[in-house]
Amino acid sequence: MVILKTVSEIALMKEAGIIAARALKIAGQTVEPGVTTYDIDRIARKYIEEAGAYPTFLGYRGYPAATCISVNDEVIHGIPSKLRTIKNGDIVSIDVAATLNGFIGDNAFTFPCGEISAKAQALLDATKESLQEGIKQAKAGNRLGDISSAVQKYVEALDYSVVREYVGHGVGQSLHEDPSVPNFGTSGRGTRLLPGMTLAVEPMINEGRADILNMSDGWTVKTADRSLSAHFEHTLAITPNGPVILTDPML
Repeated sequence: MVILKTVSEIALMKEAGIIAARALKIAGQTVEPGVTTYDIDRIARKYIEEAGAYPTFLGYRGYPAATCISVNDEVIHGIPSKLRTIKNGDIVSIDVAATLNGFIGDNAFTFPCGEISAKAQALLDATKESLQEGIKQAKAGNRLGDISSAVQKYVEALDYSVVREYVGHGVGQSLHEDPSVPNFGTSGRGTRLLPGMTLAVEPMINEGRADILNMSDGWTVKTADRSLSAHFEHTLAITPNGPVILTDPML
C-alpha cells in the first residue's frame, strides 16, 4: 500500500533528509587513500547522532553498521571494515540514511578516491545523470514507469547495464515502503504518481553485464564479471509543483 504524506510529514522527512545528506557529504570528504571504510562509517555515524538523529541502517535486519560502503565492483551493501583500506583510483559508493522524529531520509553517492580512470569517471557521470533523468519524470500524473524508463534509456544508450534484482523504493516512517522503483521499465506503465508520495530513486549501474553475485557475508553484492558499479540516490517528494529533493545537503 502506498502511503501518501501530508505537507507537515514531508517537512519532517526533509529534516531527516538534510541530516542524511550532510552526513553523506562529510563521509565523502574523507574518501582518500589510506582511509578505511570503518573510518568513513564512524564519521558518518558521529555526525548523524550528534545531529539528534539515528543511523537508520544500524541494526536494520541485523545490519552491523551505520552506512553501506561499496568499493569498485561492489554494487551495494558493502559492510564497513577496519581491514578495507581505500586506494587511489578506487570508486567508493556510500549509502546513508537517517531517522529523525520517526521519518527517514535515504541517499547515496559514488565518490572517486584520488585520480580515477576516465572509464570510471564516465560511469560515475552517467549514473549520476541517470538519477537526474529519473527525477525529472517524478511528476504528479506521470507513471512509475516514466522514472524507470528514463534511467534505463539514459544508461543503456551509453552501453551500461542496469541492476535488476535491487531497486528503489518508497520511504517514510519505514525504510522500505511501497512502491518499488525499478531502474528499468516502460514509460506510461505502473503506479500513477500522486502528490504526497515519497520515493527513494537509486540507479545502480554496472560498467559491464547486469549480473550480480551475493557474497557470503549475507549483505555485500558484487558484479558477476567484476566490472565497476556506481550507485546514486535521492529521497524525493511528489508535489503538485513537481519533484522536491529531500536529501539536499545545501538546504
